[in-house]
Amino acid sequence: MMLLKIAFRNILRNSRRSLMTMSAVAVGAIALIIFGEFMAYLVVGFQTTTVEETGHLSVFHQGYFEFGAGNPAAYGIGDYQTVIGLIQDDVVLKPMLRVVTPTVKLFGIAGNFDINASTTFLGMGVVPSDRSRMLLWDEYHIQRGGGRVPTELGLRDDTPTRGVIGVGLARILGLCKQLGVASCPSPPVEAATAAPDAPGPTVDLSELARRDRSAGQASGEGGVPRIDLLAATAGGAPNVLSLYVSKAERQSVKELDDTFVAMNLALAQQLLYGRGEHKAVGIVLQLNRTEDIVPARARLRSLFKEHHLDLDVRDFTELQPQYNQIVGLFGAIFFFIAIVMGVIVLFTIVNTMSMSVMERTNEIGTARAMGVRRSGIRRQFLIEGWMLGVIGATAGLIVSASIAFAVNHAGLRWMPPGQAAPIPLKVLTSGVELLIVAVWLGLMLMATVAALIPANRAARMPVVDALRHV
Repeated sequence: MMLLKIAFRNILRNSRRSLMTMSAVAVGAIALIIFGEFMAYLVVGFQTTTVEETGHLSVFHQGYFEFGAGNPAAYGIGDYQTVIGLIQDDVVLKPMLRVVTPTVKLFGIAGNFDINASTTFLGMGVVPSDRSRMLLWDEYHIQRGGGRVPTELGLRDDTPTRGVIGVGLARILGLCKQLGVASCPSPPVEAATAAPDAPGPTVDLSELARRDRSAGQASGEGGVPRIDLLAATAGGAPNVLSLYVSKAERQSVKELDDTFVAMNLALAQQLLYGRGEHKAVGIVLQLNRTEDIVPARARLRSLFKEHHLDLDVRDFTELQPQYNQIVGLFGAIFFFIAIVMGVIVLFTIVNTMSMSVMERTNEIGTARAMGVRRSGIRRQFLIEGWMLGVIGATAGLIVSASIAFAVNHAGLRWMPPGQAAPIPLKVLTSGVELLIVAVWLGLMLMATVAALIPANRAARMPVVDALRHV
């Protein structure tokens, strides 16, 4: 206790220098904590968005993950309702599950043949009610905390012919005005004029669409714009169905925005399988907690093996490989900032303690002449460096908490990567206790280690030279 009192008084001897040193430590703590909390918010926000869209786990037919993109119909899961029931009724999986829903992914050609416009599309067939429940997944309280509110899905179980398309696809097919899409340019006059006479499959596709379209579909459904979707069935025959577009929704990637079509599962199955057995291309599982991925995946594999099902299980990081890449990037940036802050604290403490040793050379000599051992001198300066680190880091924690509160209540918004619309700019203040403790301990240890260099120099100082130092 006496050493602590002496160390505190020595710090106050040159209060301006000590204040600057503790301020440097505090700034380091603020930078690390605020950026760490912001990085944590980005990670959980990105995870929430990904899990809402793809679920935690996806079940596919063996081989689909490697080869299914070229021919999804060939890797469909037959009698998928039985598989879903098997998963939902399992006593091990049941407490972990939140949503289990079938999906169909397909591709083909989408056309608005009233203006002779067509392009390729990437379609996704979902059960609207299940998809709406998935959009409410909020393990980290991002939505309830005001972080992000899921948009209206635009699909309903009782209207299987309705769907949603990307804003880019609406622009290409000339539906912006009908769907009320703002900032949507019209095609050049030359292109619009040349389109009807352009060579290619447009005429054949339009004729095929007109033959498959019923009389009731010819004038649209209550004024809702219609597009025709052409895809090859599992047997290889062309199949055309009409989709009535409820709205256009902007996607985060332009390539996806120009091709995106979301529709009811029944319509996607009809388009992909025609009159054959309607299968599911995948079964999506959304869990209550992300930490249950490993045991849930292991149980699924065991369950499929027991029932001799040729099915494969993949998690969302495999379906979205950029997730681990982005999280790794955040970690690398945080590590770089931590190194920079650590070096600044190190040199600041070394400089402050070195100046203190020089100013107190006579005191060191007197103490050594009175019988204080070298270890006692070393301990004294180490305690002073430790105290500078503790006070500075503690002040940084208090200030960072105030800054975090101000940021979270400032109403700031920004456009992060992978988002189609601005979201609130916030930092995560819950669940980051380990980060705060690690920053506080790290800066305190760094300050103590930095004080070791001048402390050793003071301890090794010859007594006679120290006493006659001027």
